[in-house]
Amino acid sequence: MPILSPRLLSDVLQIAETGGEYLRDFYTRSVQVQLKADNTPVTEADLFMSQFLSEKLTALTPDIPILSEESGHISVAERQQWPIYWLIDPLDGTQQFIERTGQFGILIALVQHNCPVLGLIHMPILQQTCYAIRGQGAYKKDVHGVQRLVPQPLDRAQRIKIAVGDGKMADKVRSILHKNIDYEFQIFGSSSLKSLLVAEGTSHCYVRLGNTGEWDTAAAEVILQEMGGGIFDPNFAPLTYNQRDTLINPHFVMTGCRQADWRQIFCFDNDTFR
Repeated sequence: MPILSPRLLSDVLQIAETGGEYLRDFYTRSVQVQLKADNTPVTEADLFMSQFLSEKLTALTPDIPILSEESGHISVAERQQWPIYWLIDPLDGTQQFIERTGQFGILIALVQHNCPVLGLIHMPILQQTCYAIRGQGAYKKDVHGVQRLVPQPLDRAQRIKIAVGDGKMADKVRSILHKNIDYEFQIFGSSSLKSLLVAEGTSHCYVRLGNTGEWDTAAAEVILQEMGGGIFDPNFAPLTYNQRDTLINPHFVMTGCRQADWRQIFCFDNDTFR
């Protein structure tokens, strides 16, 4: 079982960055697209990256299992026998990749005793990476170097910048905002990018009222926790990992400041949002 260490983080960063180089190569050419059973797209880049990350992480830590969307069929009874496991999304934002927006990323998290303890979000086209290890802070790496991420204070006098996926999601989020809140929506593609925008302070929060997998939030969970933010569900409770039959998350809000009074901003009283 690996010790959380700078060496482990460095190795995972290298894996993600090498994977990013492969994705940039796929991005320059036409790729085959198929539809999965749930009618969502999957490309040859997704399949390649899933195999690549699985092979590299297995070589790095042979005794640690790997969980992803592709292996989501594993029963909770089996999964709960794992004291530690990798939780990955090899290509978050497949639709954005197909549409050539550049808003897609690689998500890698290490979960120990149902708690994410290492997380990494790598955006190959934007050349940005956020990463964290529990107890060691959160950082952003880009072309300008490495900087430590810090809490993003929020008070009611500010206009709240809310990251959402599209206009329809903005309409849903508008319905759960308390009256007299000054806000603006920021529309971006993949979950990984919106998570990164919250971590770096470009957005105050990212709201998702729809299905995501635990692999979509685990990396952001540890990054945000380490820089003073967090994630909560419609009951203002933390998300859980590997504790339910389903790996589908409830609705959630990611924030860059967990000390803000989010109950005065969002109202989830409508059962539709629970």
